[in-house]
Amino acid sequence: MIAYIKGNLAVINEHAVIVEANGVGYEIFCANPFVFQDQIGEQVQIYTYHYVREDTQVLYGFKKTENKLLFSKLLNVSGIGPKGALAILATTGVNDFVVAIEEEDEKFLTSFPGVGKKTARQMILDLKGKLPFEFDIASGDRTSTNGTTHSPEKIKAIDDAIEAMKSLGYSDREIRDITPMLKKEEHDNTDELIRKGLALMMQK
Repeated sequence: MIAYIKGNLAVINEHAVIVEANGVGYEIFCANPFVFQDQIGEQVQIYTYHYVREDTQVLYGFKKTENKLLFSKLLNVSGIGPKGALAILATTGVNDFVVAIEEEDEKFLTSFPGVGKKTARQMILDLKGKLPFEFDIASGDRTSTNGTTHSPEKIKAIDDAIEAMKSLGYSDREIRDITPMLKKEEHDNTDELIRKGLALMMQK
């Protein structure tokens, strides 16, 4: 098993990153490759899951070990493959997902791409009671700073807006300062969140 790859981040595209290590370019598929945008051309360490089947071998990559662990747990659920697991990780955080499983929140779970009621029930059946201990999550909290619940669509829109602002040259500190205000926005349209974020930057 390849636990992680450490090397130069050479390429980022819509689905994957390529990391060059010891003269070899490793293609690593990620839920959101652009989370590594600010590290292109630099040394990175990406945690990897080496997916092996008779007809394929693929590396899936993660910025945090907890995301890798959740990915591996999702693969154990009947009806969920690597693409489905990545789609879930691309639209929610680990804490939110674990809370949804423990609360049997089918509405939240079926909002993920390709997840219907049958798959949602299967996830609850296979994972409930097994995740809080491993992720050190004791109680549920999927609420924002103003008390509203974030949908997977809202979470993804905020993440996409943040990555867009990073690509425009704003620093992590600048973006971190305005993120709470973005979370208070009622809509989940990425373009609107980007415009709001840029307006907030201009006020600083």
